[in-house]
Amino acid sequence: MNKIAIIIGSTRPGRNGEAVAKWVYEIAQKRNDAEFELVDIAAFDLPLLDEPVPPSMGQYSKPHTRAWSEKIASFDGYVFVTPEYNHAPSGALKNAIDFLYKEWNNKAAGFVGYGSAGGTRAVEQLRQIMAELQIADVRAQVALSLFTDFENFSVFKPASHHETSVNNMLDQVIAWSGAMKTLR
Repeated sequence: MNKIAIIIGSTRPGRNGEAVAKWVYEIAQKRNDAEFELVDIAAFDLPLLDEPVPPSMGQYSKPHTRAWSEKIASFDGYVFVTPEYNHAPSGALKNAIDFLYKEWNNKAAGFVGYGSAGGTRAVEQLRQIMAELQIADVRAQVALSLFTDFENFSVFKPASHHETSVNNMLDQVIAWSGAMKTLR
């Protein structure tokens, strides 16, 4: 069975990402076609990229990198829950992604974005990053608006139709994760 990480892509105090990721996880838990796990980049306490050797070499010298590597390598696919800060994903998420290389290769990814424009610009940048990491990103995505899916921009109250979008995205991530196994 495919194992899919739902990655909380923000470390900001008071972040909305944790509530969004937990909501995605609750929807995912109703399924029986994959295993799902919440992964919080904040729990890995990754500094700005501090490895002396490029990630593509896989020669990690820091305990935090080795722990992050082991966690990410254990999955077949990923759902990135990303805020949009200044038309981009968070620096913390980009940094966490950049710590690794081979652990990401030949897997699949989907996206749940949130922000004033549904996080769509952050997701577009993540799609470019996924291509370089040899991750197959799926078409379906979830776009949550700070104006309509959050009360006072901070209390997460998603519209009911978003659950269908989450399941459509998960359908694709699970299918592509399985298909990509043949390349690993």
